[in-house]
Amino acid sequence: MRPRTAIVLVVSTRAAAGTHGDTTGPLIAGWLAEHGFSVDAVTIASDAEVATAVRDALAASPAVIITTGGTGVSPTDRTPEAVTATLDAELPGIAEAIRARGLAATPTAALSRGVAGVARGTVIVTLPGSPGGVRDGLAVLDGLLSHLVDQLAGGGAHD
Repeated sequence: MRPRTAIVLVVSTRAAAGTHGDTTGPLIAGWLAEHGFSVDAVTIASDAEVATAVRDALAASPAVIITTGGTGVSPTDRTPEAVTATLDAELPGIAEAIRARGLAATPTAALSRGVAGVARGTVIVTLPGSPGGVRDGLAVLDGLLSHLVDQLAGGGAHD
C-alpha cells in the first residue's frame, strides 16, 4: 500500500469517447490534494470497461480510489457491480451517508446504487456522476476518509 496516494476513476462512456467533457474528476482530484493525498491519475473509462479499470487501479495499490459515475439505474451503469466484486469488506454506512446527504438536495439521490468498502487495503468509494452528487459525497468523506485510511494503516488518529 502506498500511503496517502489516490486514484480518481471517472466512469463515463461519453467522456471516454471524447464527446462530453468531465468536470467531476478534477473536482475530486482537487479535494484529495487539499486533504493531503497525492493523486496518481484521473482516469476516464467507459461503462463497459469499468471492471477492468477498477482492477487496474487496485493493481497500483493506492490508499484510496474514488470513482464518479455509473452508479445509477441505466442499463449501462455497472460501477457498483465492478467495485463490489473486488471488496474484502463493505462500508455501507458511507454509501448510506452519501445518499442521505444528497437527499437533502434532490429526491433522485435515492436512485444512487453507490457502494464503499475496502479491497486489498485500499478504500474505494463510488460517487454519482453529477457535480452536485460529487460535492455531497466529498462533504461526507471530509470527516471520514483520513481517519479510515489511518485505521487501515494500523493507526487511528484523525487529522
